[in-house]
Amino acid sequence: MPQDRLRKAFAAYLEGQGLKFTPQRQRIFDRAFRTHDHFSAETLFAWLSADPGPRVSRATVYRTLALLVEGGFMESLDVGKGELVYEHIAGHKHHDHMVCVSCGRIEEFSDSEIERLQLAAAQQKGFVMVDHDLRLFGYCRVCVKKGLCPLVAPGQPEGQALPGTGDGWSKPYGVRLPGRARRGGAEPSGTPNKPEA
Repeated sequence: MPQDRLRKAFAAYLEGQGLKFTPQRQRIFDRAFRTHDHFSAETLFAWLSADPGPRVSRATVYRTLALLVEGGFMESLDVGKGELVYEHIAGHKHHDHMVCVSCGRIEEFSDSEIERLQLAAAQQKGFVMVDHDLRLFGYCRVCVKKGLCPLVAPGQPEGQALPGTGDGWSKPYGVRLPGRARRGGAEPSGTPNKPEA
């Protein structure tokens, strides 16, 4: 859908919510739809602060992003780093995400077999699926090559973990994902888990 039509659709959505499409919301919309990368609210706020135009508050950025998500114009993605990242979805085919727990890189992928298996699993349980979100957490190729993945020995073939460190279905012992609490409610240091934002 062309951006002009999306802009009109968002303005209509806001009107339906009893809200106005203010110059600040227009700037947020335009900047968010100008990128094809995943971005956080803080990144968007920094972009807007650096660009000329009507001043936009941090709170307006967060509220407008929430409206864009609620209206189905954008999706938010929790990548386990304590803040959501966003992407616009209008005109984009469904895809899933691989998130690097070391550098934060997000890789998009689509796999028709995964989609088929998810639908079959839902149907087998009598579950009517309306949406899904698949995120794979691991180490990207660059971080593996840099030696940052504790599951891969130097010189080991690409894409393979050390024997006994994980079977692809259960989390390997001793590997902790950033921003994700351990079972039992306490961090290793004994400090309570912080609630996720």
